[in-house]
Amino acid sequence: MFLTLLCFSFIVQAYLEGPPGPPQGVHVARWLLTWTPAPEEPDVTFTVQYRSFHESGWTDVPDCVQISSSQCNVTSAGGADQHGCTLLRVQAVRRGLTSEPAQACSKFGDPCTPEVRLSARPGSLTVHLPGNHSLALEHAAHAKHRVFYGKEGELLKDYVDKVSSVTIQGLQEGQRYCVMTQFLLYQRPAGPPSCISCQLIPLSQHQSKQTWILAVVLLVVLPAVLTPLVVYLFMFRCGSVKRWLRSNRHSLSQHFFQDLSSEGHIRVSSSDPEEHFDRVTSIQASSPCTPLRASWPALEQH
Repeated sequence: MFLTLLCFSFIVQAYLEGPPGPPQGVHVARWLLTWTPAPEEPDVTFTVQYRSFHESGWTDVPDCVQISSSQCNVTSAGGADQHGCTLLRVQAVRRGLTSEPAQACSKFGDPCTPEVRLSARPGSLTVHLPGNHSLALEHAAHAKHRVFYGKEGELLKDYVDKVSSVTIQGLQEGQRYCVMTQFLLYQRPAGPPSCISCQLIPLSQHQSKQTWILAVVLLVVLPAVLTPLVVYLFMFRCGSVKRWLRSNRHSLSQHFFQDLSSEGHIRVSSSDPEEHFDRVTSIQASSPCTPLRASWPALEQH
């Protein structure tokens, strides 16, 4: 009974936790496979698998099954393929649940991975690929490169198959694009792909010149034109501006005249003292833009 409850609790815990996260940064260099465990994933082991060129399924690497370390020598996997090139991937394992597989890539290039060099021009990106690699010497035109590309941060869905270097046209200027390449033998992947490389597509001289012209207009020309215009209007056309403003004056909306008290009018205390005021007798204006001058007699009190 106790063992039954223990097994049941183990199954429930595994179900609630779910599978672990996949490993990150899976790289292979000279048959040494390394990776980084997903963050905050305790009690996790790792299993490395390979797939040969002539096989469709994945096979565990004998020395790399449910290991706790984050590296493994996969030399035995390379000898299983007639071309010496195999695909590699790593899965995290916890309580019988496995993560999504993470495919390995090669940073530095080797006989099974293309050596990639990028050069960018306005609107295009050239992927330089050697045409005299070992697979091409042995299989001629049956050995090609599959070049995946796309914007940085997006999934690399688009691809082209070429024997040697390829130039990708129609790219957005000022945007970073990323590339990943892989060998193909008879239209099937052979060997780990190259790790993703990214390059900025530069702006064309015409577009760069337009940007500078727009900046100069906004920062220099526009203020230089507007400043004299404002000074002219203020000094010589102030009266015309005032008359135009008077003629286009909008009347106040009716809600400004609504009652301010619950009885419909404002009560004024009778205890307030009498108001003092000046009687204006004449108004003079010396110029359209100067304030009005008023004259009045001595102060009168009512």
